[in-house]
Amino acid sequence: MKNLNKSIGLISLIATITLASCGKEQSSTTGWDYNDSKNGGFEKAIYYEQETGPGLVLIEGGRFTMGRVEQDIFYDWNNVQRTVTVSSFYMDETEVKNIDYREYLYWLKRVFGADYPEVYKKALPDTLGWRSRLAFNEPYVEYYLRHPAYNDYPVVNVSWLQATDYAAWRTDRVNELILIREGLFEFNPNQFNEDNFNTKAYLNGQYESGKRVDGLVDLDPNKEMRNVKIEDGILLPEYRLPTEAEWEYAALGLIGNTYGELVVERKFYPWNGHGVRNADSKYLGQMLANYKRGRGDNMGVAGQLNDNAEITAPVYSYWPNDYGLYNMAGNVSEWVMDVYRPMSSEDVDDFRPFRGNVFKTLVRDEEGYIAEKDSLGKLKYRDVNPEDDNLNERRNYKRADVINYEDGDLASSQLYDQAEDYEAKGGTNSMYDFGGTTLVSDRARVYKGGSWNDRAYWMTPGTRRFLAEDQSNPYIGFRCAMIRVGSPVGLVY
Repeated sequence: MKNLNKSIGLISLIATITLASCGKEQSSTTGWDYNDSKNGGFEKAIYYEQETGPGLVLIEGGRFTMGRVEQDIFYDWNNVQRTVTVSSFYMDETEVKNIDYREYLYWLKRVFGADYPEVYKKALPDTLGWRSRLAFNEPYVEYYLRHPAYNDYPVVNVSWLQATDYAAWRTDRVNELILIREGLFEFNPNQFNEDNFNTKAYLNGQYESGKRVDGLVDLDPNKEMRNVKIEDGILLPEYRLPTEAEWEYAALGLIGNTYGELVVERKFYPWNGHGVRNADSKYLGQMLANYKRGRGDNMGVAGQLNDNAEITAPVYSYWPNDYGLYNMAGNVSEWVMDVYRPMSSEDVDDFRPFRGNVFKTLVRDEEGYIAEKDSLGKLKYRDVNPEDDNLNERRNYKRADVINYEDGDLASSQLYDQAEDYEAKGGTNSMYDFGGTTLVSDRARVYKGGSWNDRAYWMTPGTRRFLAEDQSNPYIGFRCAMIRVGSPVGLVY
């Protein structure tokens, strides 16, 4: 009986301790409670799933054979087949529309127009790109971007640099609205000059305007309130251009062509089959994309227009692919992040392949504090360097700009054995003589897919072309992407 009473007492003590601590999740390695101000307040946020940003759809990643499926009729040999793996990511359902880009221009003019009009002018599409010396395209110069008839048509004549700036702006507007939705900020239409919401500035404590409340309750016993942090999982990652591999993978939509782990049919286009017309009896013969059927034939015959578009078409035209993406063939070609190299498929990693990295870090003062924002309200960044960032101790990279790594740097050129002398004399890229023997440079960016002015050959996702990042034309548009954090498919396992 005495032993029984001891056992009952021990069980009661354990039960009491368990009940006392059941309201707090504990660290599995130290036993200390999370989210408890009494022990210092280390926080663990409850996180279920990444929120899908406006306009995006989830692209479940995987392996695929990247590269050409058509005959290489130009003999460029710049898209050799290779198996790579792409992580899950998000991508715009459609190309960015004229109305979307005008919203961006309006915001820039409202915020920066008085004191920094050059910011607005820098973002303007080059509508004169519609002009041709032997064609009457003047109506497009005046109306295509501005007229409401073209609201839902893809924006064109936007350079790679402009598209990248748009994506950064979109990140800030989406995250600002999330903070308003969560009750932390007020609507603030009176943002001017540097006093405008910037996600990175806010996360680093450099933006305070427009707050509805001081922030979230800080469980640090020595503090009261704090800003939202990355660790809270509330704000979304950055909008950006997709990489070339991501774009090509998304365009093919092979998720609809798999049986188990087998890809049962290799696609030429974002749809099945080798033709460009619908084979379904209900829609038999209808065009599956907006492209140029032949010389002088941009739209077909009156009464039976083959693609119902003489130039671009509204972004929701035609059938989406198996990921739900519209116009991944035809309508407009699209910018991607990558810097162009003919042999990228041979050089880049087979996991998340990409060429174009320039590694940067925040500018800090002598005491290590983040420098003041620039005149536009953005944090200042600089390229990493061997002296300040201890790159000599790193094994994975030794310099900031690795765009020409293994294809254009001295180590990969005919002067590889003269590298030190060549650099000492001020030598630059010896493999790509831009403007002399080639148009390829570290500023040449890849664009993918066919356009309204292209033949069907360019609509195969494996084809690739390039243009200088500060140039544009009426055949190229863009859509944005975003990384997927955590599980590639969500909470299904």
